[in-house]
Amino acid sequence: MGADLALCCLSHTPLLRIADPGDDVRRRVDEALREAREFVTAFDPDLVVVFGPDHYQGFRYDLMPPFCVGTAAAAIGDYGTTAGDLDVPQALADDLIAYLLEADLDVAVSETMVVDHGVAQPLDILFGPCLATPVIPVFVNSVAAPLGPMRRIRRLGHAVGQWAQQLDRKVLFVGSGGLSHDVPVPRLREARPEDVEFLVRRRRTPAEQHAREDAVHQTGRQFARGETALMDLNPDLDREILDRLEAGDLDYFDSLSVDRLGELGGSSIHEVRTWVAAHAALGTVGPYRTGSSFYQPVPEWIVAFGITTALPRGEAGQ
Repeated sequence: MGADLALCCLSHTPLLRIADPGDDVRRRVDEALREAREFVTAFDPDLVVVFGPDHYQGFRYDLMPPFCVGTAAAAIGDYGTTAGDLDVPQALADDLIAYLLEADLDVAVSETMVVDHGVAQPLDILFGPCLATPVIPVFVNSVAAPLGPMRRIRRLGHAVGQWAQQLDRKVLFVGSGGLSHDVPVPRLREARPEDVEFLVRRRRTPAEQHAREDAVHQTGRQFARGETALMDLNPDLDREILDRLEAGDLDYFDSLSVDRLGELGGSSIHEVRTWVAAHAALGTVGPYRTGSSFYQPVPEWIVAFGITTALPRGEAGQ
């Protein structure tokens, strides 16, 4: 029979249910998230492959891969997300890893992957508790320099899509992150010694994590008032990215250098790599059609918030 494929990409933010962006913005975001949930519910996937970043919670510089597939994974439950073991079908994850290696992609493997809100929040939004659906987490480094070229992420997504086509299952690709935003995360070569220790190997204590979450909330309030040195959101760049993704013009991203993208969109615009990977995966079955596309800059959340769903063109009524 072959696989049925679909896509849902969405931003995540630690401040989603904490900071108040105003009633109108909250209503618009909630309505767009509801539509995304309805799309996913109607598709009713047997398997979710989520491309997600990490924010120095599961991956540190003691060993920082460009991308990694988890054969087992646990969510830490930061920023109000669900904590616990994800339902990772180990045999399928093993098979995906073997396929990627055969495709000349040197993907790392984790039997004890730790994921944070970058993976758990979109799963919580789309399915309820993120532990409730079979999922293969694919970590895409989007924060820790040096970052590889964008063409590598597109090729990763393409290979994942080719693998998924072999399955007699309904597979949903989820891309989590972006769009333009700059975050107060120390850079390794510029960090204080105590921050270097955290970036390289040390995990936060519960008290430190609580303090970190409070600090992020405070930064969101300051950013919305224009009181930080963080880069402004870039709606022009975001719309260009969304337009290219909708058009299936994924080769465009090969031309974007890491440095230039960061100059335009901030330190965490690189999370859009997860969107490129998800769209490349869906694109393996041919042209696709975007079913819905939502965009809203939200300074109170320090992020330009986007949501996109898509199906292969024939299945989308075209």
